[in-house]
Amino acid sequence: MFKKKIKNKRSKMGEKTIMHYSSSQKILLVGEGNFSFAACLAKEFGSAVKMVATSFDPEESLMQKYSNVTSTLNELKGRGCTVLHEVDVHTMSQHPRLTNRRFDRIVFNFPHAGFILMEHNKIQIKLHQDLVKAYFTSAREMLTESGEVHVTHKTTHPFSKWNIVKLAEEVGLFLVEEAQFTRADYPGYINKKGSGRKCNRTFRVGQCSTYKFAKLPLQPYFVS
Repeated sequence: MFKKKIKNKRSKMGEKTIMHYSSSQKILLVGEGNFSFAACLAKEFGSAVKMVATSFDPEESLMQKYSNVTSTLNELKGRGCTVLHEVDVHTMSQHPRLTNRRFDRIVFNFPHAGFILMEHNKIQIKLHQDLVKAYFTSAREMLTESGEVHVTHKTTHPFSKWNIVKLAEEVGLFLVEEAQFTRADYPGYINKKGSGRKCNRTFRVGQCSTYKFAKLPLQPYFVS
């Protein structure tokens, strides 16, 4: 059963939260595209000094793909967010600006390996799975001990064929919660395509979830 959380609240100590995220957390956002999700969190928190937001594309490509991305990036930087471009999930744990940092939340919304074949094609699904598994592998190395790796993903066919939970388990992450995702819970967030001729257009979200994973607990070691 999905757990519905209060969208916004403020703690006695001034901590601000939105859904699964808090201003007290060190947050890494990957594959941000138009950076509107990062901007949503930054606005809700009032500050983004503990946030790092990254894109796979070079900054120049983003300018061509997405309208208003320049003003979004300027706003993020003005709120103290570290913005990085050309960050590949396969190698992000070795990125010079990330290699020694650990995060409480690492987030990838709607991962996609690009439009090569039809979404139901087995080869296309394998490409998506390779991308997500690489993300899990890198992200696991970058977590604090109590940190979580998040993936927001469509749950209908053929996207259910990605087997997100199994991919996480294969690299030593276990499912903490599957929470229903509703875009309206994140004011200002506009999900957009990452590739193709119509990148600046949004896509239908439909039924989807935010999957939360954490490190597997260490197994006890017995000496015979």
